[in-house]
Amino acid sequence: MRLGVYAGSFDPVTVGHLAVIDKASALVDRLVVVVAVNPDKRTWFTLEERVQLLRQSLPSRVEVTSTTGWVVNLARDLGATWLFRGVRDGTDAEAELKLAAINASIAPEVTTVFITADPRLVEVSSSRLKAEAEAGHDLAGLCPPAVARALAVALERRDGRGASGTS
Repeated sequence: MRLGVYAGSFDPVTVGHLAVIDKASALVDRLVVVVAVNPDKRTWFTLEERVQLLRQSLPSRVEVTSTTGWVVNLARDLGATWLFRGVRDGTDAEAELKLAAINASIAPEVTTVFITADPRLVEVSSSRLKAEAEAGHDLAGLCPPAVARALAVALERRDGRGASGTS
């Protein structure tokens, strides 16, 4: 069985992530999407919320889990052969090549595979999605509906208005 892992912080998941997941799932018999903790990123959603948003956004054949450790160690422990990484541009590619080299030194049996972004989605990122949400823009085409609803709730929570919109 060909097992692959695709990981990210997914804060939150975007249509760009979903496109990479779709491509990756076509290449393996089993795909595990991993919500990873990046201590350098300040997230809007808890680890559990990000896992739940992914589960709501993905077909049931794609598994979702999380880790606070190194993704490559989880991939190795799961018996994965492939570690998929999405690449939007040259900046992504440079960082991903460095990470792939580190991962290869830790787990040479896990091969990193780069999946290029759909050209129509190159500008879609979690950061942009959050900025669009803050600006009150329409999020259709950037994320699944469940994510758009979760962003609205997160903004209410952050602004101290609570779920009812009052203080």
